[in-house]
Amino acid sequence: MLFKKIINYSLLIINSIGASAQLKWINVDSLYQPLPASVHVFKTTDSLDGKPNIAYYVIADLKAKKLLFDADTTLNRRFTPSQFYQKNSQPLIVVNCTFFSFQTNQNLSVVIKDGKLVGYNIHSVPGRGNDTLTYRHPFGSAIGISEHRQPDVAWVYSDSSRKKTYGVQFPVSPVKDSIRSFNLDKAMHSVSGGSSRLTGWKMRTAIGGGPVLLQAGNISIANNQELKFAGKAIEDKHPRTAMGYTKDDKLIIVVVQGRFPGIAEGATLVQEAKMLQELGCWEAINLDGGGSSCMLVNGKETIKPSDATGQRAVPAVFMILTRSKATK
Repeated sequence: MLFKKIINYSLLIINSIGASAQLKWINVDSLYQPLPASVHVFKTTDSLDGKPNIAYYVIADLKAKKLLFDADTTLNRRFTPSQFYQKNSQPLIVVNCTFFSFQTNQNLSVVIKDGKLVGYNIHSVPGRGNDTLTYRHPFGSAIGISEHRQPDVAWVYSDSSRKKTYGVQFPVSPVKDSIRSFNLDKAMHSVSGGSSRLTGWKMRTAIGGGPVLLQAGNISIANNQELKFAGKAIEDKHPRTAMGYTKDDKLIIVVVQGRFPGIAEGATLVQEAKMLQELGCWEAINLDGGGSSCMLVNGKETIKPSDATGQRAVPAVFMILTRSKATK
């Protein structure tokens, strides 16, 4: 993994959140068998700040040779997680990941599959109101796993005209100008004053989302830099999906059920970050949530999706496969 010198870049940095008790998680492996010894499933129904809560997490050993970590995406269409499950020879884990456009079915976050860039971050956000002639150019975040199974969270630049993905190990304030395009030269220039430059981010598998939730084990929500949620939206409760990793190379995927009043009301970004911190994550990232949040273990749902119609179709998923199924 890439351990970083963490500097205060005007992030929201929180080392302790309120006085809420730590959640108690119960192992529910028996409900999702068969599972290899390197993968476990946990559930909690402990309340979040006095509100009803249902959440699950999967922990998987990144060094387990029988596990493969992969992503899949579609072109101009979307599948439900269950459809991705059937399409990919029934993986062990399927979970939603990227933000996307309902109009075009396009990923709005980076996706790397087998070392190849197949989904791209959107780097230009048009202004509103009096700023309609301006654009802000943020760096979206992503979590990746290298060829040698080293995990990393970074802020990345990706472009459909280039094969490589470029990453930086600290959040970058968005550039504001009147030009819609944001090329690599501008991206390089925008980070030139930092402690390290934008360099090639070589991952075998990666999926984007945002904002980053944890850095160096501390709650560090980079929403102001990534421009994912407006105003005080990070304080809203919603279904959530998130992913992080521990210093001993365990991948942790969290899903939080929400929008079920009196049953499971969801989590704020801060509550989600606190969950991942308590689970021992060193770095972690928020992924697309709301009605998209869904995680399957051996094809079985964990949380109940919040859409009335059930699982929402999405353009990309992250997967964990056993080697035997991956080679079928």
